[in-house]
Amino acid sequence: MENNPHLKQTPLHALHLSLGARMVPFAGYDMPVQYPDGVMKEHQHTRVAAGLFDVSHMGQVIVRPKSGKIEDAALALEKLVPVDVLGLAEGRQRYGLFTNAEGGILDDLMITNRGDHLFLVVNAACKDADFELLKAGLSDTCDVTMLDDRALIALQGPHAEAVLGELWADVSAMRFMDVAEADLHDVTCIISRSGYTGEDGFEISIPVASAVDVTQRLLEHPDVKPIGLGARDSLRLEAGLCLYGNDIDTATTPVEGALEWALQKARRAGGAREGGFPGADRILGQFAAGASRRRVGLKPEGRAPVRGGANLFADAEGKTPVGQVTSGGFGPSVDGPVAMGYVDAGHIENGTTLFAEVRGKYLPVAVAALPFVKQTYKR
Repeated sequence: MENNPHLKQTPLHALHLSLGARMVPFAGYDMPVQYPDGVMKEHQHTRVAAGLFDVSHMGQVIVRPKSGKIEDAALALEKLVPVDVLGLAEGRQRYGLFTNAEGGILDDLMITNRGDHLFLVVNAACKDADFELLKAGLSDTCDVTMLDDRALIALQGPHAEAVLGELWADVSAMRFMDVAEADLHDVTCIISRSGYTGEDGFEISIPVASAVDVTQRLLEHPDVKPIGLGARDSLRLEAGLCLYGNDIDTATTPVEGALEWALQKARRAGGAREGGFPGADRILGQFAAGASRRRVGLKPEGRAPVRGGANLFADAEGKTPVGQVTSGGFGPSVDGPVAMGYVDAGHIENGTTLFAEVRGKYLPVAVAALPFVKQTYKR
């Protein structure tokens, strides 16, 4: 397979090719969409054993306070995100959002308190813009560094703890969103108990020089198989998790995106540090009054998937538009099609029948609770 000279490569690129991966362009990178087993088997293997994902295309960023006080970095970052960063304990991670002046979402990210600095993981397609946003907003008080010398992999599934436990016994003490430093095969890694499949699992930041070696050794375990972007998408969709650029973007607010849980009480109305982030007036206004539309789960009737971009109507004739599908496909664990989308507030009750326009036909879909597959994080 010839390399595309216009695409970036992760440190594991040659390993993917050696494993027979089919590569596709994604966020400017040449990435594995599937391996010889195929998307369906990769999805199911992750649900019952352990799947290994290359997510090195994502951005890893260090925010270090010039004062040496982590509180200063936390308060500085709170001017860009509607999240309680100050209340984040050392060794803990939290989901966050960059918002714009209109309350739209610029990106979603993970924020970790590493004691003397904050460690951020941002989406690949947004990482350059995020880095510029961070430098513009924080440079007076913090040093902001993009880490180009680290790879990132995700080990996901019910056997993930046992696999890592053979290398580092203390992994069993970690809970969802814990972060720790540990040696794997004599390589110092940053390990978070998190991921984006809905399964228990870990994300592991590895020095580039050792990334292939650590990854290959994990793949030697009989419970571990490499998993591509195809199964990553179906897993996160069944888990009801948003894909930036599909389900959330600059035109959607956290309230519209059903992400109110990501804004802790300290940043909401009446909280200790209410507002103070971009778009606060609109976002907090929607907390109080509600939004005109909302992200919901959608369960199509029959076996045919309804893909992102399909328009939704309240009637089978397509006369009354009420929303649009943002992500959709076949859910292997559900054994049927699943989707998410935005629907006008008057039609978001679970069980409401809507109609999706697919190739000139109007297929019935039911508003459904998320997630479609129960999340199994170790709390």
